[in-house]
Amino acid sequence: MNPPTDYLTFELKKSVQATNSGIPSSAYLHIPFCRRRCYYCDFPVFVVGDHKNGENSGTVVQYVAVLCQEIQETKNLGASLKTVFFGGGTPSLLSVSQLSNILETLDGKFGIAAEAEISIEIDPGTFTLEQLRGYVAAGVNRVSLGVQAFQDELLQTCGRSHSVADIFEAVEIVRSAGIVNFSLDLISGLPHQTLEQWEASLKSAVEISPTHLSSYDLIVEQGTAFGRYFEAGAQPLPADETAAGMYRLAREILTGAGYEHYEISNYARSGYQCRHNRVYWENRPYYGLGMGAASYMEGRRLTRPRKTQEYYQWVRSISGLNSPATPQIGGETQPDIYPPSEQNFQVSENDILLETLMLGLRLAEGVSLSALTEKFTQQTVDKIWRCLQPYWRQGWVEIITADGGAISNLGEGTKLPLSGNLRLTDPEGFLFSNTILADLFSNLGEDN
Repeated sequence: MNPPTDYLTFELKKSVQATNSGIPSSAYLHIPFCRRRCYYCDFPVFVVGDHKNGENSGTVVQYVAVLCQEIQETKNLGASLKTVFFGGGTPSLLSVSQLSNILETLDGKFGIAAEAEISIEIDPGTFTLEQLRGYVAAGVNRVSLGVQAFQDELLQTCGRSHSVADIFEAVEIVRSAGIVNFSLDLISGLPHQTLEQWEASLKSAVEISPTHLSSYDLIVEQGTAFGRYFEAGAQPLPADETAAGMYRLAREILTGAGYEHYEISNYARSGYQCRHNRVYWENRPYYGLGMGAASYMEGRRLTRPRKTQEYYQWVRSISGLNSPATPQIGGETQPDIYPPSEQNFQVSENDILLETLMLGLRLAEGVSLSALTEKFTQQTVDKIWRCLQPYWRQGWVEIITADGGAISNLGEGTKLPLSGNLRLTDPEGFLFSNTILADLFSNLGEDN
């Protein structure tokens, strides 16, 4: 449902590595069904049309059964789940009984903590009040509404199945269901989109007053309809300068309305940051379940097949692999036991370093210098700083002390302090994060 924002996202919802204890307490579940494929979408989805959903589609029924089978076959590493996220696709095409079945299977396998954040992506026009109340009764306490724009012509340009009127009706249903914690997703940089239209969308979102807002910049992906029609930076897409102006405008309007810009593309009221997504940005382990999803368990990243029948075959092939007599999925002893999948490999220490920087620098607080030093040595931190000094002088990178002040007296050859945080400035550092991180990757790659 959500578009990829840039290559730094690295399919954040589905394929992030972990560094901490190796015991996941979060689960992402991919629900691939959509009424239609949006023109920007390169996620693994299955189009069911305008009249099919979990109530009347045998395809959805079969998928839910296979997904629950995969949950049962997955190794429980010992921690109850503190966050659960249903993404897609359009998870709101699931019936209440199907969502309940999945959550009950998760709870039976791993346990779901009483205070867990349970999120679901929903699209306007795909759910009813009765349905959403059923989701809440099943345990859902956070929803993410895929708005994208507040202009019907832009929604049609994107291939969205809803209208602006559907957005406002959906918000009323969310409120009537008693859901306080809800997010709106917006996209900037759409074909033919003007700065004035983007400003109007931002202000409409602020008037609705959700607890959370995600503001994504369109990336034209190969293999999508937009990838066939358009070239990045060329008309009818906004010029790079206009796209940058849209990013700055989002920050100005949303922070001015009281939202905290806590991540490169995300804003929240106090106390309403997305706990599940912070698992990704803090580079912590998590389960990934469903077609095209990737998990990181015990130092291994495994991406499931992106096509339905191949995913079904993959789930059938893992049956029994996690019995006491066989090596565990996610283990290091016999990686050759894995059935064919999109990706399956052990991450190196250098991978963990690069991803810690790539993900952590998306956050407003950046990365902890003491944690970097402890995990990767002072020599590595010094190398990072040598690479980042030109960007610090340019005002795109800053060092923040423990009390929140910025350090300004860091001349050539000066070493970083042992405490505090390294972060990108907002908005300019965030805007040029691709440039900064590409330089880091070049300088810190395993061949250097």
